[in-house]
Amino acid sequence: MNQPLSIDQISLGQTYEVQIAVDEKRIAAFAEATGDNNPIHFDDEAAAKSIFGRRVAQGMLTAGFLSGVFGTQFPGSGTIYLSQSVKFVRPVFLGDKVTVRMEVVEIMTGKNRLRIKTTCLNQAGQEVLTGEAMVMPPPKQA
Repeated sequence: MNQPLSIDQISLGQTYEVQIAVDEKRIAAFAEATGDNNPIHFDDEAAAKSIFGRRVAQGMLTAGFLSGVFGTQFPGSGTIYLSQSVKFVRPVFLGDKVTVRMEVVEIMTGKNRLRIKTTCLNQAGQEVLTGEAMVMPPPKQA
């Protein structure tokens, strides 16, 4: 976990990236937490018959990576996640390495809000998720 950043430590255009591996353990833990046990996430045969042709991770698992980054890495501990738009561009497959990329596109100092462009890319550099978030970074440390 990084030292949290307050709004005065963040600049317009600032980016943050982290790579996260999508494995059996993450998919199973997400299913346990949410009840999303769709066979396309767990059954090779069922997944082979789907439009994807093989097993895929839950879309919201990928979106959930954003929450984890906001709350622990950028801006970090104490960040309040206010809203998120999400578009699933392509599937994330078991074994993919997802790069979570955030870019600050607006700073609202008076309201202590950041508007952040959110993008997730697979290991081939292809977008798998796009969107935009509004967050409230932690207060300035005394």
